[in-house]
Amino acid sequence: MKRSRINEIMRAADDMIRHYGFVLPPFANWTPDQFKARTDAAAIVEARCGWDITDYGQGRFDAMGLFLFTLRNGRLADLQRGGGMCYAEKLLISRQDQLSPMHTHVIKAEDIINRGGATLVVELYGSDDQGNFAWDKGGVVRCDGIERAYKPGEKLRFAPGESVTLMPGDWHAFWGEGGDVLIGEVSTVNDDLTDNIFREPIGRFAEIEEDAAPWHLLVSDYDRWLK
Repeated sequence: MKRSRINEIMRAADDMIRHYGFVLPPFANWTPDQFKARTDAAAIVEARCGWDITDYGQGRFDAMGLFLFTLRNGRLADLQRGGGMCYAEKLLISRQDQLSPMHTHVIKAEDIINRGGATLVVELYGSDDQGNFAWDKGGVVRCDGIERAYKPGEKLRFAPGESVTLMPGDWHAFWGEGGDVLIGEVSTVNDDLTDNIFREPIGRFAEIEEDAAPWHLLVSDYDRWLK
């Protein structure tokens, strides 16, 4: 993805987030130079909080992509010992007909919440006994606390205010229907480096073409820009 395009997506996302009554935390507004000058931002970097825009390495953001901002993220060590900061929170934007491709998680359980906009469509499949994607398996999820069985490939639709709880092994893809959707994600500790298992062999992060200066750093920039 071109950096200039990423900057445009950031600005549009910030506008949409504010439109629905959310405001990003102060560190969202740091310029790259301000970020590099901070001596107190180690916890933000370590938790990989911040801006995240991906085309899954496919170069077709409008058709397959996702905007994310990680607001807070806990510690895997706390989750493993069963106490402490075991949670994470994100805001996402799924554009109309923009696919976030089929995947699951080994560790993370998550609530996916339609925070505003159009209809959120979530396509679901179950796992086989080894946790692998299974074309012929369904499962059970909770939609705002109510159990709902799903058939393999069933598409559940969520209006603003509605949500679904996905557990490890619930294979899911999602997109906006009829318009763009602002999505909330509340989950256990998030690890985008190792805990996204895609059905197809695709990448989690975009490759960046530096045709402009970054407006804000992406989480995938941290290792390179903040050394």
